[in-house]
Amino acid sequence: MGSAVSTTASPGIAARFAAEAVGTFILVFGVVGAAVLAADFDSGSGNLNIGFLGVALALGLAVLVAASAFAGVSGAHFNPAVTVGLAVAGRFRWRDAPWYIAAQIVGGVAASSVVVAIEAGEPDGTLEKARATGFASTGWGQLSPGGFTMLSALLVEIVATCLFVWVILGVTSSTTTRAIAPFAIGLTLTLVALVAIPVSNGSFNPARSIATAVWGGGIALAQLWLSIVAPTIGAVIAGATFRPLFLRPHAPERARR
Repeated sequence: MGSAVSTTASPGIAARFAAEAVGTFILVFGVVGAAVLAADFDSGSGNLNIGFLGVALALGLAVLVAASAFAGVSGAHFNPAVTVGLAVAGRFRWRDAPWYIAAQIVGGVAASSVVVAIEAGEPDGTLEKARATGFASTGWGQLSPGGFTMLSALLVEIVATCLFVWVILGVTSSTTTRAIAPFAIGLTLTLVALVAIPVSNGSFNPARSIATAVWGGGIALAQLWLSIVAPTIGAVIAGATFRPLFLRPHAPERARR
């Protein structure tokens, strides 16, 4: 879930690795922390819980601030599916993709581990309850807030990720729109999350799903494949179709990192 905003600077791979790890940490800490700690706070007593809307906003805000901070270093992918989609579109070098994906997974797992440590301080055993119900993991059936089927979860993750990557490619294609890219991308994530959270719990990001599945265990790990495969398919579709659908033949894209 990142902006992939291009810059003229050329930071080294270590700096880009760090930016992707920290940016993904912010994303996962924001959305998983909101989902686990605040979405159903005290079972909604006193209207202190934030619900689906709050989680969707947390996701969009996390990407907005992380992209604003680190786009100039790494391009702000924060999502293995985005990295793959940009590479398919010719906007990112394939040789750098494994480093980016590794950084994103490291940052995501670190963030979910911090959320676990925070939740462990709650005195009523909510950590055990959260882990028993999948720890905000994405999937279908038991992991779907609405009990949706595997096909429904697969479709919403493919379509939502495709739309998301199209927006990334679109707003970063022109210097006139690049300045607003973090805002457009963050709002797009909020939009698709509002649709997808009831269905699949809203992934669009394999790093985010891996980060929660390692703590959700059992069924979360068994269903993790969908939250890796579906966003990747959506991103590949977006990357492969963006140029023929949206760019004029005489207006080639500039090369991206």
